[in-house]
Amino acid sequence: MTDLRDRVGVLVAGFVFAVVATTALVGLAFPGTPFGAFTATLAAVLGVLLEDSTLAAALRLSVPIAFAALGGIFAEKSGVFNIGLEGLLIVSAFAGVYVTDVSGSIWVGVAGGVLASTLLAALFAVVCIRFRADQIIAGLAVWLIALGLAPFVSQVVYGSSNTTSVQTFEAIRVPVLSKIPFFGALFDASPMVYLMFVAVAASWWTLNRTTFGRWVRAAGENPKALDTAGVDVKRVRYAAVLLSGVLAGVGGAALSLSLGQFTGSGPTMVNGKGFIAIVAFLFGNYNPVGALLSTMLFAGLDALQLTLQARDVVAIPKPLVRTIPYVTVVIVLALFGRTRTPDAAGEHYESGEE
Repeated sequence: MTDLRDRVGVLVAGFVFAVVATTALVGLAFPGTPFGAFTATLAAVLGVLLEDSTLAAALRLSVPIAFAALGGIFAEKSGVFNIGLEGLLIVSAFAGVYVTDVSGSIWVGVAGGVLASTLLAALFAVVCIRFRADQIIAGLAVWLIALGLAPFVSQVVYGSSNTTSVQTFEAIRVPVLSKIPFFGALFDASPMVYLMFVAVAASWWTLNRTTFGRWVRAAGENPKALDTAGVDVKRVRYAAVLLSGVLAGVGGAALSLSLGQFTGSGPTMVNGKGFIAIVAFLFGNYNPVGALLSTMLFAGLDALQLTLQARDVVAIPKPLVRTIPYVTVVIVLALFGRTRTPDAAGEHYESGEE
């Protein structure tokens, strides 16, 4: 708990750092101008930061990253590096839109995204656990397969790497509470936002208060002891990797169905969110709550830079503004990250091995 409080403090400090860094960039844009002009610009930036729309955008942007981070926690806690989260998000994002288009039901679409992601995660698990492949290489292969497969299937089905538009999630609005300044965005959000908070709480409970959670942690810390206790280490690892596929599948489907379309051009609409998820759970030290806070830091800064670009609040090049969330996350992680990787993470295990 003390470690979590420390990390909350670091995240707050990181957010403050980002605001200060933004302020410094604004200062560079106004060399030799009166202090009043600088103050007015800073007030405009802070005004954007405290808008309801900024929190709403941060919550929406957090969903795919948070779900992927939770999946990564389960896999890595069991001893399997799953750096293929980006690929799981890509394939589930496409499958979610396609199944929604075919079935006409957005929740069936979510289930389709989860199924696609879980199948790809199962393939990854078999390659890594059964055939003892290098987990880093296998994870990169999952990403590259999804990066090529999803746009290709979209091209075959829709004639373009971008799919047709489908229905999107409708926001759930809580009367009265949704009118609260700034925090009202918490009570006027997509059902996937609320599901994200439920998933974080459920993941924390599972890892820390259930027998399965203890098995997962033991598989990543001391698989021999778990084997000696009569629990099949491979089965635990299979279950954990499949669960990572389920969670990432929800995140990928939520991403595409929040916009109603899959975009497959370039790095696809996922655009690195799976890799950001890895950073999030590492900085959160494999704690679901810490991973959520890390995700919110990045998503909040991303929402801020998007608004700053759209409104031309600061007179600095837009490419420089876009770097704010990434630079901040890297600096905070480098200066304050104290992550302890599970002792047996990345190591293969066979029953009876010494």
